[in-house]
Amino acid sequence: MKENSTKTPTIIGFREWIALPELKLPALKAKIDSGAKTSSLHAFDIKLIKKGGVSFVKFKVHPIQKNTDLIVECISPLIDRRVVTDSGGHKENRYVINTFIQMGAVKKMIQLTLTNRASMKYRMLLGREALNQFYIDPSQSYLLRKTQKQKIYLKEFKNLSHLAD
Repeated sequence: MKENSTKTPTIIGFREWIALPELKLPALKAKIDSGAKTSSLHAFDIKLIKKGGVSFVKFKVHPIQKNTDLIVECISPLIDRRVVTDSGGHKENRYVINTFIQMGAVKKMIQLTLTNRASMKYRMLLGREALNQFYIDPSQSYLLRKTQKQKIYLKEFKNLSHLAD
């Protein structure tokens, strides 16, 4: 699929609804973090596997905040392993994958590191490498409209109060 080549940057808030369609994750709350170089996705039960001589990362995701009942199993080719320093100065060796992100009308390939973000408020952190088509208004939230697919997906969890915008 082609990446969007929008010339005028889209304005986004400090948090937005995003989708990772290749990972079968239609709706995730992401915190926009221009201080982080690479984006990071909450993942657990992370395993490196080989298929036909190619390395893949198999992992699970709790896509909805504060909900550990919903588990999505994902698999993606491994593109790298790198040491990442978090905001607290802790170093962690993380698996890195490439995947498409959908944010409003923009669809593009990004790199994601996989780490357990269970103690963090957002399941995904969107770093500056993924932000080159966006202007960030830190005083705003959820400026991009949810897609129809995201609305349907989230409707199943409407009874969870933490999903309210």
